[in-house]
Amino acid sequence: MLQIENTLFTIVMLAYFAAMILYFTFIGVQKEPIAKAAVSLQCAGFALHTAALVCRGIGAGRLPLTNQYEFATCFAWGLCLVCLVFVFRYRFTVLGAFAAPVIFLIIGYAAMQSREVRELMPALRSNWLGFHVSTAIIAYGAFGVSFVLSVIFLLRDRIKAGGFLDHHIPNREKLDAISYRSVSLGLLFLTFTIVTGAIWAERAWGSYWSWDPKETWSLVTWIVYAIYLHLRIRRGWQGRSAAVFAAVGFICVMFTYIGVNTLLPGVHSYA
Repeated sequence: MLQIENTLFTIVMLAYFAAMILYFTFIGVQKEPIAKAAVSLQCAGFALHTAALVCRGIGAGRLPLTNQYEFATCFAWGLCLVCLVFVFRYRFTVLGAFAAPVIFLIIGYAAMQSREVRELMPALRSNWLGFHVSTAIIAYGAFGVSFVLSVIFLLRDRIKAGGFLDHHIPNREKLDAISYRSVSLGLLFLTFTIVTGAIWAERAWGSYWSWDPKETWSLVTWIVYAIYLHLRIRRGWQGRSAAVFAAVGFICVMFTYIGVNTLLPGVHSYA
């Protein structure tokens, strides 16, 4: 099963890369059939990605959520999932063009990690593993989409009125609203991540909170996005400043995931 997973993973990388090229071609030549082909290829890549994760889980005899490679490929999977949901929900094909490079970079990062299957340490042998990490995957995916939406928002004013992209990208108000929904989804699942992590930590180590670097930066990330939602709901905060704030939040997400593991090792160093 692990050999099948390795083969599928390679195919998935190629599918995501090809989808990215098709999205760029769609923007360049402005042909709708190319956009449909790009979305279809991304969907096919996502289906194969799901199959690869299933094969990894069967081959490893556990949920594939416990090391850098597994979480990175799941992160790319979650980002692709949320992206496709928003593409179909809002008929926003160009979102895929901006999200595709981020998805490819994350799965590329996964490809650089060790794929070795190791025995789980005692702390990870818990049913809370699935709840804790799966909610983090959806949260990170949603925050990734909010980042992409923020970039599109910041570039929106540079798009020629009445042009091709102007017809395929929502106006600033709708972009802002979609980004808000993506952040809300991400914060909801990040809250679940922190709560389930605290419960799991108490059972594994006897303490709900130990100020481990990843715990601390997860809290920092939660606070950043909570401030975003507070300012938006209570102060009516919108527009460019909100987009920049959402982008900064995703920088915190990436530091929590990659920076903390690299620079600030702790009890979460395995992931």
